[in-house]
Amino acid sequence: MPQLEVVIGLEVHAQMNTKTKMFCGCDNDAFGKAPNTTVCPVCMGFPGTLPVPNKEAIAKAVKASLAIGCAVAPACHFDRKHYFYPDLPAGFQISQYDFPLSKGGNVEFDLTDASGNTTGERSCRITRLHMENDAGKLSHYGTNTLCDYNRAGTPLMEIVTEPDLQSAEDAVAFAQELRRILISVGASDADMFKGMMRFDASISLKEKGTEKLNPRSEIKNLNSFKALEKALQYEEKRLRGLWEKDKGPLPHDITVGWLDEEEKTHVLRDKETAGDYRYFPEPDLPPLSFDAKELEKIRAALPPLPRAEKKKLSGLGLTDAEAGQLNADPDLKEIYASVLERLKDPKRASGIVITQLTGFLKAANKTVRQGPGTQAMVDLVDAIESGKISGSKGKEVLEKMVETGKSAPEIIAEEGISQITDEGALTALVDKAIAANPRAIASYRSGKTQALGAIVGWIMKETRGQANPEKVNEILRKKIS
Repeated sequence: MPQLEVVIGLEVHAQMNTKTKMFCGCDNDAFGKAPNTTVCPVCMGFPGTLPVPNKEAIAKAVKASLAIGCAVAPACHFDRKHYFYPDLPAGFQISQYDFPLSKGGNVEFDLTDASGNTTGERSCRITRLHMENDAGKLSHYGTNTLCDYNRAGTPLMEIVTEPDLQSAEDAVAFAQELRRILISVGASDADMFKGMMRFDASISLKEKGTEKLNPRSEIKNLNSFKALEKALQYEEKRLRGLWEKDKGPLPHDITVGWLDEEEKTHVLRDKETAGDYRYFPEPDLPPLSFDAKELEKIRAALPPLPRAEKKKLSGLGLTDAEAGQLNADPDLKEIYASVLERLKDPKRASGIVITQLTGFLKAANKTVRQGPGTQAMVDLVDAIESGKISGSKGKEVLEKMVETGKSAPEIIAEEGISQITDEGALTALVDKAIAANPRAIASYRSGKTQALGAIVGWIMKETRGQANPEKVNEILRKKIS
């Protein structure tokens, strides 16, 4: 057996987050809607209907192209891609073939360990990004198949890579970075749960040291990072077994499906070629053209890309895992930035946002968007910093904010937990504590400074944590020195 290397390339389908579909005015958010309720004659492919390009979708695809380093073509056009499946009502897909929107990009990404620490850096070339409309959805029940066309006509970006990925782990890390980029520039929500990002993964083996690419196995419609990783690992093992058995690679390209529950692939058919799809220019849509100066304006207005943001966050003193967690969720990163601006302390901000907030959200089975927003978190921090509540009480208030959806001021008022800061009131409490804890006072005066903590703890218990601990310490030291 020769030494074999893995060669992987991806086709990533990402749904653009527009209000309407690619070529009609139907609602683009069909998730959870009753079957076949967000459709019209255009997306159902009725004879005589004419498509109209979605300007917003084109603009988002341009942004995505520039963000992944692709050159947007001065002119491009749409094509008809013919295939006959029940979920494709028109009998063809409007896509792009020989003149795609953009070509020639590159995405750099990091490999990380289980703790989120960076273990290596990689890059993957992008062959092209083109636009197309999605097909519908088929649901299989025994020998019956039901068609839901709500998704038919959804605007998609298809991003095709070069065969630069060398393992399943590479493929997942690249796909995760690509997802972060698309979200950061506002081109896609890329919500995996809603099927807004899917992968076709091609894998082959070649002898180490050779440049020749052998026939590949294309795994269709992977809808999660877990499925992507497991499917590639399984198919690599299967192809190595076939090579060992037959002393060579696959005889020709094939298409396989992934059985999620069984965690294995199954052969579907020979791989189609461009000729099978009978591409020709879409006669009902005019060509698109782009002005170079306008493209430069769009490029200049792009936000910082996630990988650069991660390095910036790491530069603040956060761990790779903390920086990666913030970088993976724009809403969480926005909350962190606002809390950091108020506290001016990266680690304290991390403790409140990354440790406390995300911990309470996980316990409540809620997403960041379902929890306290940016202003609500700033209000909480303001209450702590102004001395209205203590840090420990702030943690309790945050937990209630996540559970109830109420603001910090509401919870503080309802539960009467404002911090006691009045010096007269605190002095009276200190006097009471001294009288109640003679042994601790004697221990402190004999040199056991840790005894002071027991007295402060007594006061905090008496006031249910509402006494200002810093001021209590200050008054107590003066009293018993």
